Amino acid sequence: MPESSGLDYRSAGVDLDAAERAKEGLKSLVASTRDEHTLSALGQFGGLYAVPGNVDDPVLVSSADGAGTKLKVAFLAGRHDTVGQDLVNHCVDDILVQGARPLFFLDYLACGTMDEEVVAEVVGGVAKACKQNGCSLLGGETAQMPEFYAAGEYDLAGFIVGIVERDRILDGSSARAGDVLIGLASSGLHTNGYTLARKIAFDSMGLSVDDQFPGSGRSVADVLLDIHRSYLPILSDALDSRKVRGLAHITGGGIPGNLPRTLGSELGAVVDLASWDVPDVFRVLGDAGGVEKDEMLRVFNMGVGMIVVVAPEDVDAVLEGVNGPECPAWVMGQVEARAGIRWG
Repeated sequence: MPESSGLDYRSAGVDLDAAERAKEGLKSLVASTRDEHTLSALGQFGGLYAVPGNVDDPVLVSSADGAGTKLKVAFLAGRHDTVGQDLVNHCVDDILVQGARPLFFLDYLACGTMDEEVVAEVVGGVAKACKQNGCSLLGGETAQMPEFYAAGEYDLAGFIVGIVERDRILDGSSARAGDVLIGLASSGLHTNGYTLARKIAFDSMGLSVDDQFPGSGRSVADVLLDIHRSYLPILSDALDSRKVRGLAHITGGGIPGNLPRTLGSELGAVVDLASWDVPDVFRVLGDAGGVEKDEMLRVFNMGVGMIVVVAPEDVDAVLEGVNGPECPAWVMGQVEARAGIRWG
């Protein structure tokens, strides 16, 4: 019989064999994050996870997010082992602000063409952060969509589910005027503001990922790919002690866009901008881009990754527990009985 000249999926741009090889390579990564509540393995249609029985009146807390345009820096640098960690840690921090500890995580990786090594690096980062946060990587999806994504590029999103006892939920209702704000240092830009940061670094400053970032002694890639910090290990003891009245994860929108979310509509805060030294990466980007101060505060975290709301009498105890050489903490302001954020 003559050889068929018909089309197949591979000629259309989707390599099912590469996808199967990639999936096989991920099995050990996923398995390494299993815990006693994980009931399913990679390859099943759905992930199975038993709700822990040691939590009184449990409430599940969920969130979803993406790695954003920080991925563009990873593409340029050819580094793919950190963005998965960024994604997991960001999601962990998002549910932490409501007092929840993570249970399991799911990832979604979409690409134009299947590069098995890149997939392994990305998911390896996801698995690494899941293990660090005591979270099971329950499953996920890797999709090939050649008409959606340029060669060498991909998108990455994550979905997390955590748990908290009902009477330990942080919803802002415990905050009071006179409460104190404690800042926890960020580890760089985290995962927000990269569209502006890239425009400044690569267009305005004319840098490449291999150039030295001014004043840092490190490359542009090193600085811009610093991993988003997880605040779970830092805040666990403070949360257990019930001394935390509120938390704000400083992501897109900066301090003015995120701190009000944990204070409610009746309260606001005064933030002392002189209480911390803004890291050089933000100073360099702001100066090089001619970015107004208010815009910098709205786009970037400016060195503050998490804000903790505590009663005045608990400040010393909480500070002692969270302050450390890797993640400095400091008093940065106060809650007040009027809505909005004021700069002190």
